[in-house]
Amino acid sequence: MKNLLLLLALSCGVATGLQAQTTHADWQLVGQNINPANYYGITVANGMIGLVSSPEPMKVKDVVLNGAFDTYGRGRVSNILKVFNFANMNLDVDGTRIGPRDIANYRQTLDMQKAALTTTFDYKDKVSVRQTMMALRHLPFSALTMVEITAQKDCEISPMSVIESPENLKDVKNFYSEIDRPHVTIRLLTSVAKSPTGRHTVAASTSFLFNEPHRQEPDVIHEDWDYNMHLAKFKKRLKAGETYRFGVVGSVTSTAHTADAHNEAERLTIFAALERSERLLARHHAEWEKLWQSDIVIEGDPDAQRAVRSGLYHLYSFAREGTAYSLSPMGLSGLGYNGHVFWDTELWMYPALLMLKPQMAKSLLEYRFERMAMARQNAFSHGYTGVMFPWESDADGQEATPVWALTGPFQHHITGCVGWSFWKYYQVTKDKEWLRTRGYPTLKEVADFWVSRVEKGTDGQLHINNVIGANEWQENIDDNAFTNGMAKTVLGFATQAAQELGLEPNPRWNAVAAQIPILKFPDGVTKENRTYDGVPIKQADVNLLAYPLTLVNDPAQVRKDLAYYAPRYAPDGPAMGWSVLSTLYTRMGDPEKGYEWFVKSYKPNEVPPFGVLAETAGGTNPYFATGAGGMLQAVLSGFGGLDLTDNGIVQLKTKLPKKWKSLTIKGFGADGKTITIR
Repeated sequence: MKNLLLLLALSCGVATGLQAQTTHADWQLVGQNINPANYYGITVANGMIGLVSSPEPMKVKDVVLNGAFDTYGRGRVSNILKVFNFANMNLDVDGTRIGPRDIANYRQTLDMQKAALTTTFDYKDKVSVRQTMMALRHLPFSALTMVEITAQKDCEISPMSVIESPENLKDVKNFYSEIDRPHVTIRLLTSVAKSPTGRHTVAASTSFLFNEPHRQEPDVIHEDWDYNMHLAKFKKRLKAGETYRFGVVGSVTSTAHTADAHNEAERLTIFAALERSERLLARHHAEWEKLWQSDIVIEGDPDAQRAVRSGLYHLYSFAREGTAYSLSPMGLSGLGYNGHVFWDTELWMYPALLMLKPQMAKSLLEYRFERMAMARQNAFSHGYTGVMFPWESDADGQEATPVWALTGPFQHHITGCVGWSFWKYYQVTKDKEWLRTRGYPTLKEVADFWVSRVEKGTDGQLHINNVIGANEWQENIDDNAFTNGMAKTVLGFATQAAQELGLEPNPRWNAVAAQIPILKFPDGVTKENRTYDGVPIKQADVNLLAYPLTLVNDPAQVRKDLAYYAPRYAPDGPAMGWSVLSTLYTRMGDPEKGYEWFVKSYKPNEVPPFGVLAETAGGTNPYFATGAGGMLQAVLSGFGGLDLTDNGIVQLKTKLPKKWKSLTIKGFGADGKTITIR
C-alpha cells in the first residue's frame, strides 16, 4: 500500500525530490488564469485515443478514436468518430455540485515527459482537488484518471464517474454491472451505441479504482439519467486535513477495431482495473521513457525548447508503432479536416518521425500500403495506371475530399509524396526485406502512375497539366513546379529501388523523368507554374524543390528562388511554409535569418492557455501537427543539418543562431545516434 500511495503521489504531481527533477519547466505546458471563452485544449493521446482538455473542472471536451470513421458532419464524407466521453467526472461537496464559478486557483499542467495532464483547484474553503489524466501508452484503448481530494474542513464528498454520448452517436444503451470476487469487486459503467449511419458499434466502459481493502471500499451507486448520460458515484466523509485518493480506468473501442466492441470494452477495462494503478503507471511511464530517448535539447532559448518539445510530444502522442494508422493534420486533437490523411503526413510530419522514431514512421507507410487497392482503383477511375493516392484519405483509403473542394480530383502531387516517403524510409533503415515487400511494390506503381499522367507537348517535353499544386490558391494549372519536381524525383527513386533489389527497372521511368520540365522566368527564377505571374502564394511550392527535394541544389539558384518567393508568402498561410524558409536560409549559411523564420513557424500561431498551434496566425483550430512537423524539420534538418541521403542520415555543416548555446539531437536514426552542435 505504501508503494501504491507513493506512485499516486508522484503521478498527481506531489512535490518530491524526484518530481522536481523530472518536471522541470522545459517539460511542462501550464495553463493558468484560464478564460473559458478563449481556451484551446491540450490533448493527451496514445496514438489510438485522444482526450482533449476542457476549461471546466474535471471535464474533457472531446474523445477521438483513431481508425473509426463514418459519414456525418462536414462535406458528406466520412469523418473520424467523436466517441463516448468516458473521462468526465462530477464532484459534489456537501451536496452541492461544483462548477467553474465556484472554484479558485484553477490550473492545468501537462507533464510532457509522462504524458499526464494534472488539473488543480480549490472549492470554496472546503476541499482542494488534484486530478491527473493520461491515455495509457501501453494500453491503446484505455485511459487512467487519478484523483486526490484534500479536505480543508470536515465535509462529505461524492465523486462521480460519468459517461456521456456525443450527438453523433445513436441508439445509445447504458449498462451497469458488478463482478464480485472474494478479493475484488469490479464495477462496470458501460455505454454502447451505433455510429451515425450504423456502420460501427462503439462502446466505452469505466471502473473505479479504490485503495482501501476490498470490503472497506465505499458503496457505489449507479444513476441512469437519460440515454445520453449515466454515472456511478460514491460518498465519503472526510475530516479536515484528510486526503482521499482514488482512480477511474476506462476503455473505448469500436467494430472498426474488434468484432465485439461491447464485450471488448468491458474486458479491456477489467484488465486495466485488475492491473491496478501501480502497474498501469509503471508501464505507461516506461513506454514514454523509451519515446523520450529520442529528444531535442536546446540550450539558451527556453521558449524554443518548450515549443519544440511540445511538437515532439504531440507527434509521439498522435502516432503509434506497430499499427497501420497515419496522421491527420490535427492528429487526435479533435475533428479538424475530418481526421483525414493528406500530404501533411508524408512531407511534413513524417520526416521528423523518420529521423527520430523510424519504427513509428513505418506505421504511417503501412497505412498507405494497406490501402493500395483503393489507390489503384482511383487511378483506374481517372484514366491512369498504377496508384493514385487520394488527396484526403479516410479509414478505407478512398478519396474523401468534399466535392466542393477541387483538391480531391486535381492535387496529384500527393502520390509523389507517398512514393518519396517510402524511399526515404529505406535510405534511413536499409531494410531490404521491407523494400522488397513494401517499398518497391509501392514505388513501382507510383512511377507507373506518373508515366501514364504525363502528356507530350509540341516542344517534345512531357508535361503534367491540369493540376493543383502545393500552392492551392491557383487551381487547374499546368507544369506546377512542385508537382513536376516530385514526379521527377520519385521516378528516379523507383529506378533506384529496382536496382537495389537486383531487378530491371522500367526504362521509361528515367526517360520520362528526364523530359518533365521545371520552368523558369527569363531572369532564371524557378517559375511556380506555366501561367504564374507573381501573385501571393498560400504556402511553399517552388522552395520545396530545394528542401526537402534536392532538384534545385545550386546555392545561387536556391538564394534566387528564396529572394523571389519569400516576400510572396501570404501572412495568413499555414505554419509549415515558414519552416521551409527557415531550413533553407540556415542551410545557405544564414542561421539568423533561419531563426527569424523558425520563430514565425510557431510563435504567431500559439493559442492560450497552453500555446497549442493553430494552422494559421490568428487561427482557432486544435493542435496543428503539420506545423509541428515543419518546425521540427527546421531544427533537425536546418540548424541540426540532418539530411536524408542514400548514405543514410548525414550531417551537413550548419551554424546555430546566436541565441542558442547548443543543440543536442538525441537518439536519431536506425542506430540511435546523438549529436551536439555548439
